Amino acid sequence: MTEAAPSDTDTAELAVSLRDVTKTYDNGVMALGPIDLSVRRGEFVSLLGPSGCGKSTLLKAVGGYLEPVEGEIRLKGERVERPGPDRMMVFQEFDQLLPWKTVQENVVFALTASGRLTGKAAAEKAREAIARVKLAKFADSFPHTLSGGMKQRVAIARGMAMEPDILLMDEPFAALDALTRRKMQDELLQLWDDTRFTVLFVTHSIPEAVKVGSRILLLSPHPGQVKAELNSLPRERADGEAAHALEERIHNMLFADEVEEDEEHHHE
Repeated sequence: MTEAAPSDTDTAELAVSLRDVTKTYDNGVMALGPIDLSVRRGEFVSLLGPSGCGKSTLLKAVGGYLEPVEGEIRLKGERVERPGPDRMMVFQEFDQLLPWKTVQENVVFALTASGRLTGKAAAEKAREAIARVKLAKFADSFPHTLSGGMKQRVAIARGMAMEPDILLMDEPFAALDALTRRKMQDELLQLWDDTRFTVLFVTHSIPEAVKVGSRILLLSPHPGQVKAELNSLPRERADGEAAHALEERIHNMLFADEVEEDEEHHHE
Protein backbone atom coordinates (compact mmCIF):
# COMPACT_ATOMS: atom_id res chain seq x y z
CA MET A 1 0.00 0.00 0.00
CA THR A 2 1.13 3.57 -0.52
CA GLU A 3 0.57 6.68 1.50
CA ALA A 4 -1.81 9.43 0.54
CA ALA A 5 -0.21 12.77 -0.17
CA PRO A 6 0.06 14.79 3.04
CA SER A 7 -2.16 17.79 3.61
CA ASP A 8 -0.78 21.33 3.63
CA THR A 9 -0.82 21.22 7.43
CA ASP A 10 1.20 18.01 7.48
CA THR A 11 3.74 19.28 4.95
CA ALA A 12 5.37 21.60 7.51
CA GLU A 13 6.18 18.56 9.65
CA LEU A 14 7.78 16.53 6.84
CA ALA A 15 11.51 15.87 6.74
CA VAL A 16 11.37 14.18 3.33
CA SER A 17 8.68 13.14 0.87
CA LEU A 18 8.77 11.00 -2.28
CA ARG A 19 6.05 11.17 -4.92
CA ASP A 20 5.88 8.75 -7.86
CA VAL A 21 9.62 8.10 -7.63
CA THR A 22 11.08 5.50 -9.98
CA LYS A 23 14.61 4.55 -10.93
CA THR A 24 15.39 2.67 -14.15
CA TYR A 25 18.96 1.70 -14.98
CA ASP A 26 20.58 1.98 -18.41
CA ASN A 27 19.88 -1.69 -19.15
CA GLY A 28 16.16 -0.98 -18.87
CA VAL A 29 15.73 -2.69 -15.50
CA MET A 30 13.42 -0.82 -13.17
CA ALA A 31 15.02 -0.95 -9.72
CA LEU A 32 12.49 1.09 -7.80
CA GLY A 33 8.97 2.34 -7.95
CA PRO A 34 6.77 3.96 -8.51
CA ILE A 35 6.96 4.75 -4.82
CA ASP A 36 5.36 7.28 -2.49
CA LEU A 37 6.41 7.78 1.11
CA SER A 38 6.78 10.48 3.71
CA VAL A 39 9.07 10.73 6.72
CA ARG A 40 8.15 13.25 9.38
CA ARG A 41 10.68 15.19 11.42
CA GLY A 42 11.97 13.19 14.34
CA GLU A 43 10.77 9.85 12.97
CA PHE A 44 12.89 6.70 12.96
CA VAL A 45 11.66 4.77 9.91
CA SER A 46 12.84 1.23 9.19
CA LEU A 47 12.84 0.26 5.51
CA LEU A 48 12.59 -3.50 5.11
CA GLY A 49 12.37 -5.81 2.12
CA PRO A 50 13.94 -8.76 0.28
CA SER A 51 17.28 -8.52 -1.51
CA GLY A 52 17.09 -6.60 -4.77
CA CYS A 53 13.92 -4.68 -3.88
CA GLY A 54 15.64 -1.29 -4.17
CA LYS A 55 16.13 -0.32 -0.50
CA SER A 56 19.65 1.01 -1.02
CA THR A 57 18.60 2.60 -4.31
CA LEU A 58 15.86 4.48 -2.50
CA LEU A 59 18.31 5.69 0.15
CA LYS A 60 20.78 6.90 -2.49
CA ALA A 61 17.96 8.67 -4.32
CA VAL A 62 17.02 10.56 -1.15
CA GLY A 63 20.70 11.34 -0.67
CA GLY A 64 20.80 12.88 -4.15
CA TYR A 65 23.38 10.41 -5.45
CA LEU A 66 21.30 8.91 -8.28
CA GLU A 67 20.44 10.55 -11.57
CA PRO A 68 18.09 10.53 -13.26
CA VAL A 69 15.29 9.62 -10.90
CA GLU A 70 11.75 10.11 -12.12
CA GLY A 71 9.17 11.63 -9.84
CA GLU A 72 9.85 14.09 -7.06
CA ILE A 73 11.86 13.96 -3.85
CA ARG A 74 11.56 16.92 -1.49
CA LEU A 75 13.51 17.67 1.68
CA LYS A 76 11.74 20.19 3.93
CA GLY A 77 9.81 21.28 0.87
CA GLU A 78 12.84 21.78 -1.40
CA ARG A 79 13.40 19.48 -4.36
CA VAL A 80 16.38 17.12 -4.00
CA GLU A 81 18.64 17.34 -7.05
CA ARG A 82 22.13 16.68 -5.67
CA PRO A 83 23.89 15.55 -2.47
CA GLY A 84 24.08 18.02 0.38
CA PRO A 85 25.12 18.34 4.04
CA ASP A 86 21.45 18.30 5.04
CA ARG A 87 21.56 14.52 4.33
CA MET A 88 24.26 12.30 5.79
CA MET A 89 24.73 8.64 4.89
CA VAL A 90 26.15 5.88 7.08
CA PHE A 91 26.99 2.67 5.20
CA GLN A 92 27.62 -0.86 6.45
CA GLU A 93 31.29 -0.74 5.45
CA PHE A 94 33.70 0.07 8.26
CA ASP A 95 36.20 1.85 6.02
CA GLN A 96 34.26 5.10 5.79
CA LEU A 97 36.93 7.03 7.70
CA LEU A 98 40.08 8.70 6.44
CA PRO A 99 42.82 6.37 7.74
CA TRP A 100 45.44 9.11 8.10
CA LYS A 101 43.20 11.21 10.36
CA THR A 102 42.31 10.61 14.00
CA VAL A 103 38.74 10.15 15.19
CA GLN A 104 38.57 13.83 16.12
CA GLU A 105 40.10 14.92 12.81
CA ASN A 106 37.67 12.77 10.81
CA VAL A 107 34.67 14.47 12.37
CA VAL A 108 36.23 17.94 12.12
CA PHE A 109 37.04 17.35 8.45
CA ALA A 110 33.38 16.63 7.64
CA LEU A 111 32.35 19.89 9.30
CA THR A 112 34.99 22.07 7.66
CA ALA A 113 34.84 20.48 4.18
CA SER A 114 31.09 21.07 4.06
CA GLY A 115 31.46 24.65 5.26
CA ARG A 116 29.26 24.01 8.30
CA LEU A 117 31.85 25.15 10.85
CA THR A 118 35.51 26.10 11.04
CA GLY A 119 38.27 26.34 13.63
CA LYS A 120 37.40 26.07 17.32
CA ALA A 121 33.68 25.74 16.63
CA ALA A 122 34.25 22.68 14.46
CA ALA A 123 36.60 21.14 17.03
CA GLU A 124 34.09 21.66 19.84
CA LYS A 125 31.19 20.25 17.82
CA ALA A 126 33.33 17.21 16.96
CA ARG A 127 34.21 16.63 20.63
CA GLU A 128 30.52 16.80 21.60
CA ALA A 129 29.52 14.29 18.90
CA ILE A 130 32.34 11.89 19.79
CA ALA A 131 31.42 12.05 23.48
CA ARG A 132 27.80 11.33 22.59
CA VAL A 133 28.78 7.99 21.05
CA LYS A 134 31.01 7.24 24.06
CA LEU A 135 34.34 7.49 22.26
CA ALA A 136 35.86 10.52 24.00
CA LYS A 137 38.81 8.42 25.19
CA PHE A 138 39.58 7.49 21.57
CA ALA A 139 39.40 10.97 20.03
CA ASP A 140 43.12 10.93 19.21
CA SER A 141 43.13 7.34 17.93
CA PHE A 142 43.51 6.37 14.29
CA PRO A 143 40.87 4.18 12.57
CA HIS A 144 43.11 1.12 12.26
CA THR A 145 43.26 0.86 16.06
CA LEU A 146 39.45 0.73 16.43
CA SER A 147 37.07 -2.21 16.32
CA GLY A 148 34.38 -2.41 13.64
CA GLY A 149 31.70 -1.26 16.08
CA MET A 150 33.79 1.70 17.18
CA LYS A 151 34.38 2.76 13.57
CA GLN A 152 30.62 2.69 13.00
CA ARG A 153 30.14 4.89 16.04
CA VAL A 154 32.62 7.39 14.60
CA ALA A 155 30.68 7.39 11.32
CA ILE A 156 27.46 8.03 13.24
CA ALA A 157 29.14 10.77 15.29
CA ARG A 158 30.34 12.40 12.08
CA GLY A 159 26.86 12.30 10.62
CA MET A 160 25.24 13.69 13.76
CA ALA A 161 27.83 16.46 14.11
CA MET A 162 26.65 17.75 10.75
CA GLU A 163 23.15 18.15 12.24
CA PRO A 164 21.54 16.92 9.01
CA ASP A 165 17.83 17.13 8.38
CA ILE A 166 17.87 13.36 7.91
CA LEU A 167 20.36 10.58 8.66
CA LEU A 168 20.35 7.87 5.98
CA MET A 169 21.60 4.52 7.30
CA ASP A 170 22.21 1.64 4.88
CA GLU A 171 22.49 -1.56 6.93
CA PRO A 172 25.05 0.08 9.23
CA PHE A 173 25.30 -2.92 11.59
CA ALA A 174 25.04 -5.78 9.07
CA ALA A 175 28.70 -6.82 9.31
CA LEU A 176 28.86 -6.80 13.12
CA ASP A 177 28.65 -9.87 15.32
CA ALA A 178 25.33 -10.43 17.07
CA LEU A 179 26.33 -9.02 20.47
CA THR A 180 27.99 -5.91 19.04
CA ARG A 181 25.04 -5.39 16.70
CA ARG A 182 22.58 -5.43 19.58
CA LYS A 183 24.73 -3.03 21.57
CA MET A 184 24.95 -0.65 18.62
CA GLN A 185 21.18 -0.78 18.17
CA ASP A 186 20.71 0.16 21.82
CA GLU A 187 23.24 2.99 21.58
CA LEU A 188 21.67 4.36 18.41
CA LEU A 189 18.23 4.32 20.02
CA GLN A 190 19.61 6.13 23.09
CA LEU A 191 21.10 8.82 20.80
CA TRP A 192 17.78 9.11 19.02
CA ASP A 193 15.93 9.42 22.33
CA ASP A 194 18.30 12.22 23.34
CA THR A 195 18.09 14.29 20.16
CA ARG A 196 15.18 13.00 18.04
CA PHE A 197 17.02 13.38 14.75
CA THR A 198 15.26 11.97 11.68
CA VAL A 199 16.40 8.55 10.47
CA LEU A 200 15.68 6.43 7.39
CA PHE A 201 17.17 3.04 8.24
CA VAL A 202 17.59 0.24 5.69
CA THR A 203 17.90 -3.33 6.98
CA HIS A 204 17.46 -6.94 5.87
CA SER A 205 16.76 -7.99 9.45
CA ILE A 206 13.13 -8.19 10.58
CA PRO A 207 14.05 -8.21 14.31
CA GLU A 208 16.29 -5.17 13.80
CA ALA A 209 13.54 -3.29 11.95
CA VAL A 210 11.12 -4.00 14.79
CA LYS A 211 13.63 -3.02 17.47
CA VAL A 212 14.85 0.31 16.08
CA GLY A 213 12.02 1.69 13.97
CA SER A 214 9.14 3.76 15.26
CA ARG A 215 7.53 2.97 11.90
CA ILE A 216 8.26 0.11 9.49
CA LEU A 217 7.81 0.31 5.72
CA LEU A 218 7.76 -2.98 3.81
CA LEU A 219 8.96 -3.00 0.20
CA SER A 220 7.74 -5.50 -2.36
CA PRO A 221 10.15 -7.64 -4.41
CA HIS A 222 11.89 -6.08 -7.41
CA PRO A 223 11.04 -3.40 -8.39
CA GLY A 224 10.51 -2.03 -4.92
CA GLN A 225 7.23 -0.42 -3.99
CA VAL A 226 5.80 0.31 -0.54
CA LYS A 227 3.43 -2.60 0.02
CA ALA A 228 2.62 -2.04 3.70
CA GLU A 229 3.24 0.26 6.63
CA LEU A 230 3.31 -0.80 10.26
CA ASN A 231 3.82 1.01 13.55
CA SER A 232 6.42 -0.69 15.68
CA LEU A 233 5.94 -1.65 19.33
CA PRO A 234 6.53 0.68 22.26
CA ARG A 235 10.15 0.39 23.37
CA GLU A 236 9.30 -1.52 26.53
CA ARG A 237 7.58 -4.21 24.41
CA ALA A 238 10.25 -4.47 21.70
CA ASP A 239 11.34 -7.82 23.10
CA GLY A 240 9.31 -10.88 24.04
CA GLU A 241 6.11 -12.42 22.71
CA ALA A 242 4.64 -9.24 21.22
CA ALA A 243 7.82 -8.60 19.25
CA HIS A 244 7.97 -12.18 18.00
CA ALA A 245 4.35 -11.97 16.88
CA LEU A 246 5.01 -8.75 14.96
CA GLU A 247 8.13 -10.25 13.38
CA GLU A 248 6.13 -13.28 12.26
CA ARG A 249 3.45 -11.05 10.79
CA ILE A 250 6.04 -9.03 8.88
CA HIS A 251 7.72 -12.21 7.62
CA ASN A 252 4.41 -13.50 6.27
CA MET A 253 3.63 -10.17 4.59
CA LEU A 254 7.07 -9.89 2.99
CA PHE A 255 7.16 -13.39 1.57
CA ALA A 256 3.50 -13.79 0.59
CA ASP A 257 4.37 -12.82 -3.00
CA GLU A 258 7.02 -15.55 -3.21
CA VAL A 259 4.59 -18.15 -1.86
CA GLU A 260 1.96 -17.13 -4.42
CA GLU A 261 4.51 -17.33 -7.25
CA ASP A 262 5.65 -20.78 -6.13
CA GLU A 263 2.04 -22.00 -6.04
CA GLU A 264 1.37 -20.61 -9.52
CA HIS A 265 4.42 -22.41 -10.92
CA HIS A 266 3.37 -25.61 -9.15
CA HIS A 267 -0.09 -25.54 -10.79
CA GLU A 268 1.26 -24.85 -14.30
